[in-house]
Amino acid sequence: MNKIFPQEQRLAGQKSLPPSCGPFCCSRRGACLSAFLLLLLATLAALLAVAIILGRPPRIPETQSCVTTTNRTGFLCHDRRHCIPAHGVCDGIRTCPHGEDEDEHLCRDVPRSFPSFLLAYCGDPASWIYSDQKCDGTNNCGDCSDELSPVTACPPCGPGWWRCTPTVFKYCSCIPRVLCRDHVQHCSDWSDEYVCPGP
Repeated sequence: MNKIFPQEQRLAGQKSLPPSCGPFCCSRRGACLSAFLLLLLATLAALLAVAIILGRPPRIPETQSCVTTTNRTGFLCHDRRHCIPAHGVCDGIRTCPHGEDEDEHLCRDVPRSFPSFLLAYCGDPASWIYSDQKCDGTNNCGDCSDELSPVTACPPCGPGWWRCTPTVFKYCSCIPRVLCRDHVQHCSDWSDEYVCPGP
């Protein structure tokens, strides 16, 4: 039988103790895993709470083109409920609930930064108008190319218009019927005063 001296006993006892690894050392593997999972769950819960408090950012729709209540081309807001007229984009007034119609990325280099559905070009390709200003009866291009062929194939004057050759620069081939019989010549043949039945 071997004798164990006190010094050897001390050394044997030291060998059986776990090495010192500081305050973050776990003596049991399951306890470490549980602590890590609790920390992970707490972090996820905090992130979820922040997301709920701050709200989800609005989802950008796949397409921002829409048709307004007046059957004209419009810009669909991110909430997918509001369709504003094309000419309301980048006009300095925030019309969409989140103001995306005035976003810097959209308005920074007009018309190059516009999506194509917002634009219509005039007879002079360097000139442009908003797409909802085409075929609206008004001379937006200045040369009537937004209202007349061959640049634009607009439908004939609607029920609220009188077909004639206007004397007023603002109109191209029709005038609003509200101008009929107002004692002012708006048609070159005076038909707005003598033939047009009025509104």
